Amino acid sequence: MKAALHPAEVLYAGGRPFPRLAACEHYAGSEKLIRKSLELQAELGPIFDITADCEDGAPAGHELEHARMIAALIEDPANRHRRVGARVHDVRHPLWRDELDSIVGHAGESVAYIVFPKPECADDALTQITALDASRQKHGVKREIPVHVLIETHGALHEAWQIAALPHVESIDFGLMDFVSAHHGAIPGSAMKSPGQFDHPLVARAKATIAAAALGNGVVPTHNVSTELTEMEAVRGDARRARLDFGFLRMWSIHPAQIMPIVEAMRPDFAEVSTAADILTTAQDAAWGPIRFEGRLHDRASYRYYWNLLCQAQSTGCEIPADARQRFFLQPQH
Repeated sequence: MKAALHPAEVLYAGGRPFPRLAACEHYAGSEKLIRKSLELQAELGPIFDITADCEDGAPAGHELEHARMIAALIEDPANRHRRVGARVHDVRHPLWRDELDSIVGHAGESVAYIVFPKPECADDALTQITALDASRQKHGVKREIPVHVLIETHGALHEAWQIAALPHVESIDFGLMDFVSAHHGAIPGSAMKSPGQFDHPLVARAKATIAAAALGNGVVPTHNVSTELTEMEAVRGDARRARLDFGFLRMWSIHPAQIMPIVEAMRPDFAEVSTAADILTTAQDAAWGPIRFEGRLHDRASYRYYWNLLCQAQSTGCEIPADARQRFFLQPQH
């Protein structure tokens, strides 16, 4: 008897599957904070990624030592889930190539992704991506290393669609603080926090542009940080609004207390998860042909929606009905 086909085999035949990333990306700069983040990730599971920061985390004058420390931690047994990425300096910093080469040379087989900040245009991002590929070749790293690009300048926003379409890109991220600062005071400081960050027209336009560019090119849109460090309901509200109003599927965290509010706000509604599971198991039993479910017709177009929703539920630690979990997440794909 022929084995049932997995949705990833059927629903994206001939195309690139949408990246499956955790809903929260937690930034940590120092060795102490990275290790604490790894301990929390080991406890909670891979419901958040860790980005080890060479840009803002490195002490001045010790950038290369900092990059080597990050590479060592990526290879450390404490990195149980292999979900640690690294942010290097921007293309105009004199040491970005050395940082990148150090990380790829020492941890190229394990680093989850590389973040490139502050491009002024798509060519800046391409320069760093090209250097990444050259470093992979130099060090014999055969795997593709995913790339995240941080959109925080006027030029990068203008070319967001071109950036999202570059090789290896799996996420484009919004850098709110630098974006507001780049407006020379034309945008008030209140737009760096809520509700201004969602309501100011220029900032809202930037968020909508980034989300549309990412989703239009099959990559993940990642939302900026919340600067609130005490009121976690405010963080939860920021994440919920980023998800529901602007379509962001992932959000930065800068403090461990922010992680669970972000993850929980990004989770799909359990009732819809249950419906998605029922539709997809019925569709699999029908060899992915059209089905009638609760009086409505479903086919591969709606299956893709429900499969994306189920994957989002999985990545945020949401409960998934046992049959669907067994079929789609515990069985090997053929």
